[in-house]
Amino acid sequence: MTNERAVGTRRAHESALGHVTGRARYVDDVLLPDNALFVATGYAPETHGRLRRVDLDAVVSAPGVVDVITAADVPGELDVGAVFPGDELLVREEIQFYGQPVFAVAALSLREAQRAVRLARFEVDEEPSILSIEASINAESTVLPSRFWGAETLPPAGPNVIRGTFEIGGQEHFYVEGQVALALPGDDGSVTVHSSTQHPDDVQHQVAKVLGLSMNQVVVITARMGGGFGGKESQAAPFACLAALFACRLQTPVKYRVPRHDDMIQTGKRHAFEWRYEIGFDDEGLLRQADLSLHANCGHSPDLSSGIMDRALFHATNAYFIPAVRLAGHHRKLNQVSHTAFRGFGGPQGMIGIEGAIDEIAHALGLDPLEVRKKNLYRAGADVTPYEQRVEQFVLADMMETLAAQSDYARRRQAVDRFNASHTEVKKGIALTPVQFGISFTTTHLNQAGALVHVYRDGTVQVNHGGTEMGQGLHTKIRQIAAASFGVTLDNVSHTPTRTDKVPNATPTAASAGTDLNGMAVVNACETIKARLGAFAEAELGSPTATLQFEQGLARAGEFMIPFDELVQAAFLARISLSATGFYATPEIYFDKAKGVGQAFYYFANGVCASEVMIDCLTGEHRLLRTDILHDVGASLNPAIDVGQIEGGFMQGLGWLTTEELVWDADGRLASNSPANYKIPTADMCPPVFNVRFYEAENPKPTVHRSKAVGEPPLMLAISVWSALGQACRAAGSRLPNLAVPATPEAVFDAVQEARRR
Repeated sequence: MTNERAVGTRRAHESALGHVTGRARYVDDVLLPDNALFVATGYAPETHGRLRRVDLDAVVSAPGVVDVITAADVPGELDVGAVFPGDELLVREEIQFYGQPVFAVAALSLREAQRAVRLARFEVDEEPSILSIEASINAESTVLPSRFWGAETLPPAGPNVIRGTFEIGGQEHFYVEGQVALALPGDDGSVTVHSSTQHPDDVQHQVAKVLGLSMNQVVVITARMGGGFGGKESQAAPFACLAALFACRLQTPVKYRVPRHDDMIQTGKRHAFEWRYEIGFDDEGLLRQADLSLHANCGHSPDLSSGIMDRALFHATNAYFIPAVRLAGHHRKLNQVSHTAFRGFGGPQGMIGIEGAIDEIAHALGLDPLEVRKKNLYRAGADVTPYEQRVEQFVLADMMETLAAQSDYARRRQAVDRFNASHTEVKKGIALTPVQFGISFTTTHLNQAGALVHVYRDGTVQVNHGGTEMGQGLHTKIRQIAAASFGVTLDNVSHTPTRTDKVPNATPTAASAGTDLNGMAVVNACETIKARLGAFAEAELGSPTATLQFEQGLARAGEFMIPFDELVQAAFLARISLSATGFYATPEIYFDKAKGVGQAFYYFANGVCASEVMIDCLTGEHRLLRTDILHDVGASLNPAIDVGQIEGGFMQGLGWLTTEELVWDADGRLASNSPANYKIPTADMCPPVFNVRFYEAENPKPTVHRSKAVGEPPLMLAISVWSALGQACRAAGSRLPNLAVPATPEAVFDAVQEARRR
């Protein structure tokens, strides 16, 4: 018997000890037989052109090489596009970006494979490349049709108008564990693939397509990932396909672990955006209308750009009510790697534009930006989004007031003003910004999940579901949910690796919906088993007809009480099934993408963040001094994990906004292609004062234990840092400058010069 609460308490990540001791096994840790082979790919040294010929003679005869394949050797389909076609596994004719794989080698060692691919000789007819959003606009180059949502015409703008163009940079995923797959051939033509993927079902589907197999001949296993962040949602599949193709050709285990340099040039990033806006407002700072046009750098193919643009448009007004909004989203085609999902999935790119506009409006009117933000929040009577979903929960006004008090915002803002008045070349800035982030996949059919739960006759429980673990603590929360359902301790519940032969047709672990979907599917399976146990107890053990309650290791109904393990053993002896599948589909949601209207989200997760910064006007160097966060996680399933997600998401957003600069050279080659020239946040970038608190409110929607998603929304809290940097740059002169994203020291220096320009 135990008084332990399974949910709502701080619990360590289920693999935390394994992570820090090295005992947690990843794909690269799976022991290989002596006959295993290793893959590398060769890519043409051009950005765009027609592939005339590839001389592979030296590659084939290189030491250690066992097999070489080109597009002609693919037995099934060559295209591995996740949603729309356009992504060839290996180039057949047209090279679309520098780094695009043309052929692949399987060798006795990874080093030999890497050496061999460098021996190829290419003949390419070069063609002009499109290397910027501006160039793609001029060339009318797109990968998908544009989106046009909201009002067809807009009323007069009002007494004041701001207009401009704002460029937003992309971001490299930079996981600890890069892309990797291990393929093991079966003796019946089947193949098992261990893949570091957020979407095992898609890997299963793509491998089957490429090999010309049916999906029931492919099993995909994902025990854990060393980071995902969206980059392993669609783009893990090609690496798994190449490993599986060699494995089936050669009937031997094959691993493809992508070196960091190749990973960075061959995989997509967060989409860079160009935000064009015209916004009308009155003399009090109340927003009247907005004409917003978003241009996304999709790279050379659609990949997941349709959904990413949708979410950018959904969040282009963030938490603010604007009576009339016209939205346009353009999917621009460039000769770059196809860009893909990244934590926030377009939401950050949509949201930061309106926050920059709020700062501009406040500056124009001589107001505190916080006051402009507060007066424009969704509220009763002003609660309909541009896509016609009604906002039902109005907590952000209270959250902003609460955090302003907790962070002592008003006094500190005055102190910042005094500091700036007495310092010439060092300036400070402070900002408090909100986040209202919709939770659900915006493609409706993805909002489903399955689970498999076994109760063993000793009373222990084993859980499996379609979600994947990438360090975010999903499996830990799932174990907690199952333990709470049966009233047992967390130690009595184990979790097995995600497998396509246990839970089929699983949707990706993305959109912050992993716990919402899979947790409810697990509850559904547990309820099925509990109903069987209740019926058995009533019929055979004398339990009253009242519903059996499971708590503290016991099953109770009125005066009836029996230990859970004894009840399970008795049910086993009576031939009662102790295994069940579970399923969940998010209710109430729908969306018409053509019209741009619908109930896109089941609910919104909310957050507010106050950040204070200091800049050196002479160098552009800057320092984050303090951050205070108040975040809405509903009824937290695990406060320890949720705090970690908030802190980690914020820091990743800080990297996107301040240090992580993607650079392509004049020929379209990625120059920021290694840890030496691409700077993710480091420990010393954490603010010395970093306060994270939960907003105490259950989710009004009946989610699992009334919790809310916490994976993606915290990333956008870092917009407060970018806003504060803009305020600091403005304090250096008289103008509000256009601060770039990312706000690197060079960008801050340029913004200071712009602020001082007369």
